[in-house]
Amino acid sequence: MFYYLHLLENVFSPLRVFQYVTVRAFCGAGTSFLISLLLGPVAIRWLRFLSIGQYERKATESPLYAQKAHKEGTPTMGGFLIIASMSISVLLWAQPGNALVALTLATLCYMGLVGFWDDYMKTERKQSRGMRPRGKLLLQIVWGLLVACVLMILPETTGTARSLMVPFLKDPLIRDLGVLVAALLVIVVVVGASNAVNLTDGLDGLAIGCSGSVALSYLILAYVAGHFSFASYLRVPYISGSSELAVFCGCMLGSCLGFLWFNCHPAHMFMGDTGSLALGGAIGVIALAIKQEVLLMIVGGVFVIEAASVIIQVLSFKLTGKRVFAMAPIHHHFEMRKWSETQVTVRFWILSIICALIGVLTLKIR
Repeated sequence: MFYYLHLLENVFSPLRVFQYVTVRAFCGAGTSFLISLLLGPVAIRWLRFLSIGQYERKATESPLYAQKAHKEGTPTMGGFLIIASMSISVLLWAQPGNALVALTLATLCYMGLVGFWDDYMKTERKQSRGMRPRGKLLLQIVWGLLVACVLMILPETTGTARSLMVPFLKDPLIRDLGVLVAALLVIVVVVGASNAVNLTDGLDGLAIGCSGSVALSYLILAYVAGHFSFASYLRVPYISGSSELAVFCGCMLGSCLGFLWFNCHPAHMFMGDTGSLALGGAIGVIALAIKQEVLLMIVGGVFVIEAASVIIQVLSFKLTGKRVFAMAPIHHHFEMRKWSETQVTVRFWILSIICALIGVLTLKIR
């Protein structure tokens, strides 16, 4: 909406700044942050009124759960605040009619609805298990397939959707994966990213803090991909209109910081699957749109480690009957090793920031 203010520069010349992506990304971040701060207390009271609280696993399952019993009843589904603040800010500051922004925003909302249903089932059943894993996975796969189809059809991405870019290489590793393999890649990234963020969301402030550093990194990457001169100089795929995703990332960053205000230890509100699936799905689509999906494994290093720890733990137990970690995801492993919750969270934030910086640095190392 505010993008069109630059058309009035003849009336008031400073209004021309609203045509610049950098200005609108900064304003979007500030807007979503302020919305989160203002609506946060309202959201907490509303969730408490509706008795939508967290349900922790029983202490009999693990000694660690006994330490977390005090968290039971803390308002969850706070992801609605993230989605609302981001959506309002994106609609205010992103260029209207941008197909890539529309696709990413739709992914945010769709994955948020999937997460909402999972959280709702937990609330109804009054236990920590919600939807059946297969049902939730199927809903994610269906959306991933839709995203693949859209990316292959859109004029902005049809030329790059089937290629495979990897860090440190100037040219695509594979120029044409074929329709089926390319679609499978999109599904893996969308489903993998959403579930990886979901698995990371186990400690106060952990997932939302790491999401913020990833959002900042992809803000830079999206801006470069949408700027012809920068993309040509750094030898990355130029994606017309993708610079508007930098505005989306700015809104995501502001929303993450605003939600962290209420989610830091001790948390007054949890994002639940409503927020974690939404954030992960949106990050995955952004990475796919600008052809930096493989780089997401570096930028989102903490998310990858968390997901890998679960996979390793499950495979090891099924194949050998032994567990590699004291508990999975890996943040619980460190808790079992007597790290405090704050220590684990802050140290993982540090790792996430380092991973994000390395991801941006790869732009120059090609």
